[in-house]
Amino acid sequence: MDTLLIQATAQTPLIDFNPVTGIMEIKGRSIPDDSESFWGVVLTWFDTYMASPLEETLVRIDLEYFNITSSKRILFLLYKLNELVDLGKKARVEWYYRQSDEDMYEVGQDYAFMVHVPFDFREYTDNDLVVA
Repeated sequence: MDTLLIQATAQTPLIDFNPVTGIMEIKGRSIPDDSESFWGVVLTWFDTYMASPLEETLVRIDLEYFNITSSKRILFLLYKLNELVDLGKKARVEWYYRQSDEDMYEVGQDYAFMVHVPFDFREYTDNDLVVA
């Protein structure tokens, strides 16, 4: 199975799903014109991954903004993590948010309440993003 790599744009996030490491990364903004088309590719790939998943899957989410249709698709992905746990696999989410973005933290809390996988909340500041 190949890695799913979709480069970020102004409207869509980076998607870097690696079936060899079990690390799935979503980063950026998600306001695609056609959410069904964009997220459909992601969810279909993940369905294929679920046919022979690793013992542990980590989903890293670092979104600065997403629209309501993207929110629903992200929730579908998180529900799939529940299915992995039901299969006896380990799954967890690392939810990244800016210290100044309380709304994104609260959205992560809402998602964590809706699924049965552990969430690890990772706060960062704009200073954390400076590369020397």
